[in-house]
Amino acid sequence: MQQVLSVPSQLGALLKAARKEAGISQVRLAERLGISQSRMSHMELNPGSLNLEQLLAIFGVLGLEMVVGSKRLAPTGSQAPSQEW
Repeated sequence: MQQVLSVPSQLGALLKAARKEAGISQVRLAERLGISQSRMSHMELNPGSLNLEQLLAIFGVLGLEMVVGSKRLAPTGSQAPSQEW
């Protein structure tokens, strides 16, 4: 699985898809992380609630890794608006 994430809302769908692809239920994933199933559900539905440590722990169980790279710039004149934090 390879996925580009551009906005936080994409992360929940990615986690759910990766979990299902790995054949792991929310209950089993939660057990392996030492959290409740309801917390795991909350993380998938509200990925903005995750911190980096939690995200990397989930990735570890699901056999995923995070790769960070530069965005490819759009051709001049069609650049996407910048996003401020």
